[in-house]
Amino acid sequence: MPEHLSQLVESAAHSIRTGLKQATQGLIDRESLVDLIALAAVAQEHLLVIGPPGTAKSAAVRRVAHALGGEYFEYLLGRFTEPSELFGPVDLRKLRDGTVETATEGMLPEADIVFLDEVFLASTAVLNTLLGVLNERIFRRGHTLHQCPLKVCVAAANHLPEDEALAAFADRFLLHTFIEPVNENLLEDLLRGGWQVRHKAVSNVTSLEHLDVLSKAAANADMEQVYQPLTHCVSLLRKEGIMLSDRRLVKSLSLISAAAALRGSTKPDARDLWALVYVIPTQEGQEQSREVLHDILQETENTTLNAAAELASLSLATRAQHIIDRAQTLLPEANIPLPEETLAKLEAIGREIDSSFSPTQMPPELKALREKLIGLLEHSANDSN
Repeated sequence: MPEHLSQLVESAAHSIRTGLKQATQGLIDRESLVDLIALAAVAQEHLLVIGPPGTAKSAAVRRVAHALGGEYFEYLLGRFTEPSELFGPVDLRKLRDGTVETATEGMLPEADIVFLDEVFLASTAVLNTLLGVLNERIFRRGHTLHQCPLKVCVAAANHLPEDEALAAFADRFLLHTFIEPVNENLLEDLLRGGWQVRHKAVSNVTSLEHLDVLSKAAANADMEQVYQPLTHCVSLLRKEGIMLSDRRLVKSLSLISAAAALRGSTKPDARDLWALVYVIPTQEGQEQSREVLHDILQETENTTLNAAAELASLSLATRAQHIIDRAQTLLPEANIPLPEETLAKLEAIGREIDSSFSPTQMPPELKALREKLIGLLEHSANDSN
């Protein structure tokens, strides 16, 4: 790849990384969801989020949309939702002339990023029209034929559907992720973050142009280093009864190439195979796949999507980067003497480092962080005596 194009991809990945950090501020334990929205957008695929109500699903999508810019559309679906509520009403002026066209201004067909809550409650009429938009990026109704600019649709539900027709619709979402309420040990952070989200808007710090650069790079990526290791992964999964349809398997290549683009590369390799985990449609299958592919996924690396990569791979490298990222948000505040809240968080990070890594496993960057934490904490302890 020419050097200037490589630099363009690296610059776009850095810009998206900055935007995602802005989007996650105040969102506690939802970093991986934000990462997956970006991954789906670069891959030009869609994301299904399964989790109970009130778990910040819409807030995560909304904040990513604000960071990226572009047109955003969201809607809470119900059994009586009419297609016109999503796609727009019939244009009455043109109807008088005998032409059935839809006024799509401000509606889903003109949005770049879409969030649909309780998606499986929608009627067959809504879902059928939605399928055309998701699969082809084209909205058809009467005389209306509209090319949609849609980058990503994020749909949410409380659980996967049992109905076969709805299950087939769910399968059109290549990425599946499952979220739970925030753990008890993060409740104070949740309260502080919730207040921040409520009172601090997300700035438009990156752009859809950067997203387009990465999408183009992903679409034209050199996949030669992926075919063989991906085939091995699929074979291991099949031996354990974890099956993927041919369609989902082939489409997984788009996620792997998107993961590579988001780390600034146009040559995907074993570091990007973690994206395969999110193609597996069930929570149990994803959990089992992490164990089956554990050794292979230890090569995982992605500083832009570190939270999602860590969750998928459970690799030491991604966990180390996650710890470093969390510490860096605290260290600028680490004036001596340390505030008690910051001191407690830094101590917890230090304990996490020691419990997670042996001296031989610890990357140099994490060793440097550990030494810095020890120095700060000792200095703070001496000042308090």
